[in-house]
Amino acid sequence: MLNKKTQRIRRSRQTRARIAVQRVARLTVHRSNLHIYASVISDDGAKVLASASTVEADVRKEIGGGDSKSAGKGGNVAAAAIVGKRIAEKAKAAGIEKVAFDRAGFAYHGRIKALADAAREAGLQF
Repeated sequence: MLNKKTQRIRRSRQTRARIAVQRVARLTVHRSNLHIYASVISDDGAKVLASASTVEADVRKEIGGGDSKSAGKGGNVAAAAIVGKRIAEKAKAAGIEKVAFDRAGFAYHGRIKALADAAREAGLQF
């Protein structure tokens, strides 16, 4: 019996195998109901070169605006776009221009798509 999570993990394994052959750094994303996380991992998979998420204090301030009620709402498309822009900036600072997009088995839709589009706009190539 395959549940939702095991299906996603199976899909992600196929993607990772394809990316490993390319020998290029990968931009991997993970989403939960409350947050979205992105990290750029070296081509050998040994270390994280850059990371950004809606858990970071700077991002939470940018998302929330002023009032405490909406502060830190990381589970929406706007938050994902902010994280996408931020991960692209951090990757470029680390000297990475080209990455392979690893959506980790998540559908390329909604928050995942918003993050990818924002990263592309900020100058990351994939």
